[in-house]
Amino acid sequence: MKAVVLGGTTGMGRAIARLLVERGDLVFLLGRDAEELERSAADLSARHPKRAVIGSAVCDLERPEGFGAALDAADRALGEFDAVVVTAAMFATQDALEADVELARRLVTVNYANTVVFCEHVRKRLLARGGGRLVVFSSVAGDRGRKPVAIYGSSKAGLSAYLEALDHKFHADGLSVLCVKPGFVKTSMTAGLKPPPFAGEPEQVAREVVRAMDRRKPLLYTPKAWAPVMLGIRSLPRFVMRRIGF
Repeated sequence: MKAVVLGGTTGMGRAIARLLVERGDLVFLLGRDAEELERSAADLSARHPKRAVIGSAVCDLERPEGFGAALDAADRALGEFDAVVVTAAMFATQDALEADVELARRLVTVNYANTVVFCEHVRKRLLARGGGRLVVFSSVAGDRGRKPVAIYGSSKAGLSAYLEALDHKFHADGLSVLCVKPGFVKTSMTAGLKPPPFAGEPEQVAREVVRAMDRRKPLLYTPKAWAPVMLGIRSLPRFVMRRIGF
């Protein structure tokens, strides 16, 4: 596999990139911080069984004008990638988003509009070369309209719908789309928040994601406990959702 990982310097993206590299796949990192990208690429190169050079390029989801150039760099380094993993996103608490309309605008733009634009760049390239894998992190927060994540969850709900439609439309053309819906995972994004009893670790999530990629699954709830939890939440009537704080 020749994979591009957007968000591969931290958290779940870094764990996925490391797993891919350690099993011998070629990886190209995309992210916002050039210095951190260089450090992460050097670390991954040292972990590759053949000491393959891991390349990187700056790509900021708030700057869609740079998407094409970043993917061009990945293509040159990898000799045309065949898989893309998108873990990058914005997160803020509901209180912070309600207090700052500009922050809310930035978050929904990054998590929905600009992520879709990035995926469209990827889709066109992969279809032009006969298909490939597109793996994008959404969230369980998008499965229902929930009080604690009203704005963040809505951005992920839109993304999940887009990824499902992408899978329906282009699966027969060779595009394998995996929508990953993590529950609570202990990363820098969730630092300071109280974890539930079944909170996941980045390495655990990475193993489940790579396994789902290899099997070309269209949907993954991770950690696994979130699948039955969200099945129950999706079945609750509206009057119950109004009363509970979940």
